Amino acid sequence: MIGGVAKVPLARLPDPVALFTTRAERFEFLADHNPNLSGYLRFLGGIARAQASLAASLPQPAAPSGIEQARVNQMPPLDRNAMRAGLSAALDALIPALAQIDMPAPARLALEALRDASPADRDWVLTNVLTDTLPDDSVAPHLFAAAALQVHAAMLAGMLHVEQLVAIRTGVCPACGGRAAATVVTENIGAEGARYCACATCQTLWNEVRVKCTCCGSTKGITYRSVETDEATIKAECCRECGKWVKIMYQNKNPTLEPIADDVASLGLDLMMRDSDWTRGSFNPYLMGF
Repeated sequence: MIGGVAKVPLARLPDPVALFTTRAERFEFLADHNPNLSGYLRFLGGIARAQASLAASLPQPAAPSGIEQARVNQMPPLDRNAMRAGLSAALDALIPALAQIDMPAPARLALEALRDASPADRDWVLTNVLTDTLPDDSVAPHLFAAAALQVHAAMLAGMLHVEQLVAIRTGVCPACGGRAAATVVTENIGAEGARYCACATCQTLWNEVRVKCTCCGSTKGITYRSVETDEATIKAECCRECGKWVKIMYQNKNPTLEPIADDVASLGLDLMMRDSDWTRGSFNPYLMGF
């Protein structure tokens, strides 16, 4: 190609209302075509609908500060610790909306317990979701709090400009410092075939080169596995150097793939990888406990 390889944008920042609406539609579609997971996918679709409504109704958060200083020091401009008050307000607004959706009885009890939690217990949950630490014995209330954090963080990220961001290090979101839920090979960001990580927290997409471990940065010993054939649109990218694997989704083959929703719907790949030498290196609050 004359002129060399096209330079792709470092990141794509979220449009929260559009993002959560698209995610809800994808969850609902997947629920219709995945009988084994249909109940859970439809439940998550209801959460995504509530998230879209919340993003449309919440007041715009205060603009992030210290952006230039963060850029100079190669730090993400969104400070997790500074999100606590906004997260708490988002959770207060989200809980009544979540109470209207269908969910299993244990999940409803967890939602009510979160609503009625003491300040200390609530603060414990908020701290855990802000640090991506979701206890295995308390997944349900943390899932609801994580959904509120996704909305608040996405609204903050949507106020940034791509030019304000700098690459931090491999596998770290340049907007909020979060971890990836999955990676996607796109056809509509910069150049066809570019690979982006999807932040599980602020929903920013950021560019990482392909055939490179998004956990440790190694380019050696990268292999791929899938439940189906070599033509599968979702695969496990495995790294022999660190022993981690992360899903890679080929949106250039199937543009309807959505990182969070299809990560859940492809649970069969997670189950297959449990019996392998690798451990999952990505983070999705909706898959905790599986």
